[in-house]
Amino acid sequence: MSLMKLLEQAGGGQGLAQLASQFGIDESKASELSGLLAPAIGSAAKQQAQGGGLGDLLGSLKGEGQGALFDDPAQAASPEGQAQGMAFLENLMGGSEGAQGLAENAAEKAGVDVSTVMQFMPAIAGMLQGGMQKQMPDTEVDGLMSSLGGGGGLGGMISGLMGGNSGSGPDLSMLTNMLDADGDGSIIDDIMGKFMK
Repeated sequence: MSLMKLLEQAGGGQGLAQLASQFGIDESKASELSGLLAPAIGSAAKQQAQGGGLGDLLGSLKGEGQGALFDDPAQAASPEGQAQGMAFLENLMGGSEGAQGLAENAAEKAGVDVSTVMQFMPAIAGMLQGGMQKQMPDTEVDGLMSSLGGGGGLGGMISGLMGGNSGSGPDLSMLTNMLDADGDGSIIDDIMGKFMK
């Protein structure tokens, strides 16, 4: 299931509408913003993994500590939920500059005020982290993390994330499917070129 599909299921299918209402964004604009942000977050996660940060990424998906942010949009929109979402985002994007750049690009493309996007985006990120935690059982995360410790595991995992799993290394299909972008990639290219380190 892609990140966008995951978002559409948040809060019992009402998550995006409730976040839009919470932040005073028109529902169609919230949907447009989500369509920009979810693929960018997925792409940033993929880049982090391919750049040697797969262990960090898997660590952020372990447990269900953020599961409530997926189930309850009000928690995702709370100051604590936004702080958690921003921490997840900054970890993926190599710092606050990348997250700020993503917000500015998304705001410009969707025609929404950047300060509103800077509140909406971390709530979406927290919701996604919670959703991914609920989608990936700890046993699977533990298995992937233990593969990292083994000899040639990392090469196979990275090639699996790149879509070239030759049967060697662990099965990353669930993670890869989630991180695959549903968008046209243009905003992702803008952001990744400018901000990803």
